[in-house]
Amino acid sequence: MRAIPVYRKKITRPDGLVIEAVVWRVAPPVAGCTHPFKYRLYAGRDGRCVVRYDNERGKGDHKHLGMVEVAYAFRSLDQLMADFSADVNRLGGHDGESGD
Repeated sequence: MRAIPVYRKKITRPDGLVIEAVVWRVAPPVAGCTHPFKYRLYAGRDGRCVVRYDNERGKGDHKHLGMVEVAYAFRSLDQLMADFSADVNRLGGHDGESGD
């Protein structure tokens, strides 16, 4: 699988929440996915995951909200980033700053 970097950003908010987003274009798609992207979107504090979206072989697209893992319906990269930001803002923080 050849991976071409598409997006990479890491920030630490004033409240200590670390947000990191990494996206690659891959061919063929990750097993269990129909789109050409491999991604890892993470928000956490003090080494604990608050929100994580990723896709991995066999599991396909899914997200972690704290300790709970649920399937995620991938529609587009823009929608993925918007959904991640919404979950980060809802679950991640003390100051309500945007996660993008």
